[in-house]
Amino acid sequence: MSNLSILEHRGQRVLTTQQLAQVYETDSNNIKNNFSNNKDRFVEGRDYFFLQSEELQEFKRVVNDIDQPFKFTSQLYLWTERGANRHCKILDTDKAWQQYDILEESYFRTKQAQLLIDYSKLSPELQMFKLILDNTAKLQLDLVEANSKATEAIERTGYIEQRLEVVKETIIQRDDNWRDSINTMVNRIAKCSADKNYQAIRSESYMLLEERAACDLNTRIRNMRQRLEDTGATKTKINSITKMDVIESDKRLKEIYTGIVKEMLIKYVA
Repeated sequence: MSNLSILEHRGQRVLTTQQLAQVYETDSNNIKNNFSNNKDRFVEGRDYFFLQSEELQEFKRVVNDIDQPFKFTSQLYLWTERGANRHCKILDTDKAWQQYDILEESYFRTKQAQLLIDYSKLSPELQMFKLILDNTAKLQLDLVEANSKATEAIERTGYIEQRLEVVKETIIQRDDNWRDSINTMVNRIAKCSADKNYQAIRSESYMLLEERAACDLNTRIRNMRQRLEDTGATKTKINSITKMDVIESDKRLKEIYTGIVKEMLIKYVA
C-alpha cells in the first residue's frame, strides 16, 4: 500500500483502475467489467471521474512526474474513496475488504487529516471565510436534497391521487349497461397487468365467483341450455350461451361478480 503513487483530482485523492486492481489484488479487466455491469450503482463526480480531451491532458501535465502509464491513454477513470468502496462491495472478497480498510486509513483519510491540520493553521479571518463557505456549501446540498425529496413527494402525491381516482371511479360506476361495464373493467385490468392477458383475468374472475358464490358455472350453462332446448330454441341460440349469460340471469351472481371485478380493478390498476 505504501508504494501507491498519490493522485489527486478536484481536491481529493483518487485511484486509477490499475491502482485499484493492484490494491484489491485482482485484474484491471475485472474492475472494468464490474463497473460496466453495475454502472447504475456509480455516480459520476461522487464515485468516479471520467477524464478525456483537455481535462485529461491537464491531469497528465500535473502528474507528469508520477510513475503512471498515462502517456498514450485517451480516456481515464479515477476512483474516489466512495468509488473504491463500491468496487470493494462488488468484489466482496476477504482480501478486498481487508485492503479497503487499509486504503481508507492510509490513503484517503491521510489526506483529510492533512487538510484539517492545514486549516487549523489559517488566520482567524481565513478560518471564518472557510466556515462561511462550508456552511454555504452545506446549505446548498441540503437545498438540493430537499428539492429532490419535494419532487419525490409531488410524484408520490400524484400517484396516490391517480389510485384514489381509480378507486372512486370503480366504486361509483353505474351498471346501466352491465355487460359493457364489466368488459371495460376487465380490459382495463388486462392492460395494466404485467403478466396476465384478458383471458387470464376473465378466468380468474370466474374462479373467484365460483368460490365466493359456491356455484359451478359450467353446470349452470348446461342447465340453461337444457331449458332453452326444452322450449324449442334454435341450436345457434343454445350453443351461444356463455358464463356471462348465466351470471347476468341470476341477480345474486350478478351482484357478487360485479363486486369481484371491481375489487380486481382496484387491485391491479390502483
